Amino acid sequence: MDAHSQHVDQSSNDAAARDAAGRSFTWIYAVILLLALAVLGVGIYRVAIGQDSWGLLSAGCIGLMAVAVTWPLALTLNTHRAVAARERAELMEKLVERVDQMSMLLNVMSDQQLLSDRAKQVAYRDKDREAIRRAITEEMGRNDYDAAAALADAMEVNFGRGEADRLRDDIRARRNEAVRKQVADVVAVIDRHTRNEQWNAAMREAERLMQVFPENETVRNLPVEIENRRQNHKRQLLASWNEAVQRHDIDGSIEILKSLDLYLTPAEAEGMQETARGVFKERLNNLCKQFATAVTDHKWQEAIRTGDVIVREYPNTRSAQEVREKMEALRQRANEPAGGAAAVA
Repeated sequence: MDAHSQHVDQSSNDAAARDAAGRSFTWIYAVILLLALAVLGVGIYRVAIGQDSWGLLSAGCIGLMAVAVTWPLALTLNTHRAVAARERAELMEKLVERVDQMSMLLNVMSDQQLLSDRAKQVAYRDKDREAIRRAITEEMGRNDYDAAAALADAMEVNFGRGEADRLRDDIRARRNEAVRKQVADVVAVIDRHTRNEQWNAAMREAERLMQVFPENETVRNLPVEIENRRQNHKRQLLASWNEAVQRHDIDGSIEILKSLDLYLTPAEAEGMQETARGVFKERLNNLCKQFATAVTDHKWQEAIRTGDVIVREYPNTRSAQEVREKMEALRQRANEPAGGAAAVA
C-alpha cells in the first residue's frame, strides 16, 4: 500500500469520526431540548393547578431559550469545523497527491538520467575516440611518444584493442621515422667532420647521439665507423706519401707528411724518420740552389723570399746560418735604384 492509499484510508477514518462526533453532538442537544420542554411542561402544569412553580417554569423557559440560542450556534460552529476539517483533508489529500506525483516524476527523471548517461556514452563515443586520436597526433607532433603510447593504452581500455593496436603501430612508425631523421642529421654532421679530418668532433657527436639513442644499432656502430674512416684516410695518406717520395715530389711529400703527423703512432713515425729526413734534406738542397740562382741573377726579392724560407724551416742548419749572413746585404741591394744595382753588379 502506497502513501496515497494510506492517506485516503486515514481521511475516510477521520470523516467517519467527525460524523460520529456530529451525531453525538445532535443527540446531546436533543436530550437537553427534551429536558427543557419537560421542565417547562411541568412548570406550566403546576402553575395551572395553582401551585407556586414559577421558578420551574422560568427554568424551562430559560432552558428552551438557551437551546434555541446555542444550538444553532453550535451547529454553525460544528459545520464550520467540519468544513475546515474537510478543507484540510482535501488540502492534505492534494498535497499527498502532489508529493506522489513529484515522487513519480523524480523516479521517471532518475530513470531518464540513467538512460541519458547511457545515451551520452553512445552518442559521444565517436567524439571521444576522435578526441583521443587528435591528442595522440598532438603528442607525436611534440615528439612525446611515451605520452602518445599512454593515450593509446587509454584507447584500448575504452574502445577496444583493435583501434589501440593500430594507433600503437602509427606511434612506433612515427617514432622510428623521427629517430631515423635525427640520426641521419647527426650522421651528416659526422660526415662533414670526417671530411674535414675533425675526428674528435665527429666522435663527440657520436657519443652525444649514443646517450640519446643507446639501443639504436646504427648509433652504436658510429664510433667504429668513425675509426674505420680515420684508418682509411691514414692509409690513403701513407699511399700518397710513398708515391710522392718515389717521384721525388718534395713539396708534395712534405705537405702529406704534415697531415700524416696527426695519425702516426710513435713506432710508425720512427719507421718513416729516415725517409722523411732525406726528403727534408733534399728540400733544403733545392732551396739553397734556388737561393744561389736568385743571387747570381740579381733577383734580390726572390733571393730574400727563398732565404726567409730556409731560415724559417731549417733554422739550425749551416745553410740557414750562411743565408742569415747574406740577408742584410741582399735587402740593401733590393732597396737600391735599378741603375745603381746594375752598376754594382
